[in-house]
Amino acid sequence: MQEVKKVITEVGTNEWQVVVFFLGEQSFAINVDKTREILRWPGCRVIPDSPSAMIGITSVRGEVLPLVDLRVFLNIPAKIERDQSKVIIAEFNEVKLGFVVDAVERIYRINSEDLDSSLTGKYLGEWILYVIKRDERNVLLLDYEAIVQMISPQLSMNHQWDPAEVQEMAEAHGIGHPSQYRIIAAEDSPLIRKQIKDSLASGGFTNVIICPDGKEAYDRLMEPDAHFDVLITDVEMPNLDGLALTRRLKENSKTKDLPIIVFSSIMAQDIKAKAASIGARYQITKPEVSQLVKYVVKIIKEEQDAAEKRAAQMVA
Repeated sequence: MQEVKKVITEVGTNEWQVVVFFLGEQSFAINVDKTREILRWPGCRVIPDSPSAMIGITSVRGEVLPLVDLRVFLNIPAKIERDQSKVIIAEFNEVKLGFVVDAVERIYRINSEDLDSSLTGKYLGEWILYVIKRDERNVLLLDYEAIVQMISPQLSMNHQWDPAEVQEMAEAHGIGHPSQYRIIAAEDSPLIRKQIKDSLASGGFTNVIICPDGKEAYDRLMEPDAHFDVLITDVEMPNLDGLALTRRLKENSKTKDLPIIVFSSIMAQDIKAKAASIGARYQITKPEVSQLVKYVVKIIKEEQDAAEKRAAQMVA
């Protein structure tokens, strides 16, 4: 067993760390905040009628975990026998599982600006988000949330909930129709961008702009006549990550009062604490789409109550 040890970085510096591993001859990366440990092959038990990439389950210190062979999923021939493979134990979106890989190299520190998305969706395929240029080679960063949702649809963010509940909440709080409020979101995964937009729309929030990274969201917010009621942001993004975006907005007089929800797959306690320390009002884990919509309603109500309180104090 090899525990993944993170280097503490200053909050909102646009830096994060990745574990680099190999599938065949190609190097890939996963965010350190999504990983827990690296194991030698622990053995596995086959699950009947499971997808081919879901090769079985294993036990790690009494905890039963599913194993996903990324080589099978991406159709990459393995360089070694499976019992010589390494397993990266990952945890995100409130799911814990093992990714089976050929070998694990080391942890690298990168900057969000190192992520190149120019080939995403054109030549890299739907499962690869970015190319990280590192030591004269290209390291690929996968869309792990989308991969897990494809293999196990029951882990999808589309949890069962009643959109009418949001309408009832809006009426109960007296905030009017949700469509009158402007929401901006920053999210790099195409799949999750669609899920956020669909979830908000089903609750009546149709006036939504969704940006593929923090830099584009920041530029939108800095436009002269820009006005938004809520920002929803992922953490792990290119150009400007969610924590750096939050910090930059809170340090700007124009946007310092903008309510921010950090909506990420990596909501470990340290990430939540970092987000809160730089001014994010709420921190929500990505599977909780229904909670995201409810927190948008909650923030709008809080902002209205605060405005009424200030008006009453001025009259007094």
